[in-house]
Amino acid sequence: MHLIQLHNLTVNLAGHEAFRDLNWAIGTRDKIGLVGPNGAGKSSLVKAIAGEITPVRGTITTMRGTSIGYLAQEVQLPAGTLFEAACEPSPDLGDALAQVAAIEARMGDPRVYNDPHALEGVLEEHGFALARCERLDADRQVSRVRELLSKLGFTPEDYNLPVSALSGGQVKLVALARLAAWSPDVLLLDEPDNHLDLRAKAALESFLRDYRGAVVLVSHDRYLLDAVVNQVAELDGGAISTYAGNYSVYTVERELRRIRQQQLYQTQQRELARIEAMIREWELKAKADLSERHARQAASRRKMLARMETSGDLVDAVNERQLMELQIAGGRGSTKAVTLEDVTMGFDGDLLFLGVNLLIRHGERVGLIGRNGAGKSVLFKLILGELEPLDGIIKVGPSTRIGYYAQRHETLSAWGRRTPIELVRDAQPMSEGAAVNWLLRFAFTYEQTRQPIATFSGGERSRLQLLALVLKQPNLLLLDEPTNNLDIASSEVLENALEEFEGAILAISHDRYFLDRTVDRIVELEDGALHEYTGGYGDYVRQKAARKAAAEAVAAQKAHAGRKKMRG
Repeated sequence: MHLIQLHNLTVNLAGHEAFRDLNWAIGTRDKIGLVGPNGAGKSSLVKAIAGEITPVRGTITTMRGTSIGYLAQEVQLPAGTLFEAACEPSPDLGDALAQVAAIEARMGDPRVYNDPHALEGVLEEHGFALARCERLDADRQVSRVRELLSKLGFTPEDYNLPVSALSGGQVKLVALARLAAWSPDVLLLDEPDNHLDLRAKAALESFLRDYRGAVVLVSHDRYLLDAVVNQVAELDGGAISTYAGNYSVYTVERELRRIRQQQLYQTQQRELARIEAMIREWELKAKADLSERHARQAASRRKMLARMETSGDLVDAVNERQLMELQIAGGRGSTKAVTLEDVTMGFDGDLLFLGVNLLIRHGERVGLIGRNGAGKSVLFKLILGELEPLDGIIKVGPSTRIGYYAQRHETLSAWGRRTPIELVRDAQPMSEGAAVNWLLRFAFTYEQTRQPIATFSGGERSRLQLLALVLKQPNLLLLDEPTNNLDIASSEVLENALEEFEGAILAISHDRYFLDRTVDRIVELEDGALHEYTGGYGDYVRQKAARKAAAEAVAAQKAHAGRKKMRG
């Protein structure tokens, strides 16, 4: 059963057509991952369904009684505490409660309660308004919010936190709890995983799996898509293609479809070439012997080809999207790329970590994880020499050349009004033409090479930062959330390049798919200390669970021994 159906939908934004004549449907039990390159129109599509923007043409048909909840990329919460923001009523419930309050105010009017006829009418209105509130389940709102906040990783101790003190990730989760408490039949979520640490992502994943309604999830988090969705909808080139299954199934099926289309196209081209050759032969014979029969045969085949072209029977060639040509060639560096010995760091008397030790060798790939605010980015700034530790020693190898990728593109902040050409020529002296060629290889258009960097999107700035890294030829990469603003295809290009990279890598990431593909060791910054795990993210989860179970078993044995001793 379809809750929402889109018919020939066309959306135009600022003179640019996001997509045209789009047809799509969302079913009652669908958990859909909406994927596609940056700029394909995914956000515009969910905004159109949510009623945030008006399509140029086409229709969106919603089954009667279907409610829709929309979570935007950028979320604003009302002032107050975390719990107050989460308990904000839905627009429908807010209207119903306001109606009840207005009716009760009228009931206190002497002109009403002294007039039996008027009072009877107001009491009847009051009953209808209360019934409406009951249908919207107003009484369960608070208990439902408590349950949802718990599922999303919040504790009662967090309830009185002011909204102004929340991180970007916490704001997203509170807004999601508020939205889910309204129990919409369809959740439209535009990158809800942005700014979340690993613990919060795991909570989001569990919540979405258990949600009883339909979900449309715009996300670049492949791990989340694998765990949650039962259908993938790919929006690319103004068209939408659907695939049954999760992200991993989609990648296989998409490649099979591409191969089949390429095979059909090549077969078709051979057949067209054969028909063309036949037509030319008949035309030559018609000219040579003035044969009316050959002329009719040639004309008939020409009409057949024309009908094929106009009817859409021809299979399109496979169009591969241009992706950045990323190769990072840093060469050999010091055997010990960087060493931390008993390093302590904190601010204003608050310690982030105490006496931590870490050795990154040449060729190693290390993932640095931990909750938001644990001090991961601070550790990077210590290695870069931008901060001095309170205690301890940091040694960077004499042959180590560091390439730093900043999460919020801080390395580009001084270049806002300048052009990509200027940035490239500053990173490595070259002609303007050579700089343009480098930028074209990183999927920038010729026009963009001369535009101010300040006008670029997050994904474009990410690609520009990666190009600057390539030109510096580092042999130690410090990557702070490198996949955050990249679409899935670009993330895969980066992962392939890192597989070929000769030097050492230390990467801060909450992208579990990236960690599984890229690193061979994980270091977790937790409670002011570093804890090491061998392998990728999946290995880390298993090893941490095993350590926890072992610790709990030891504690249980000690408690049992203590009780036994007391009885003796």
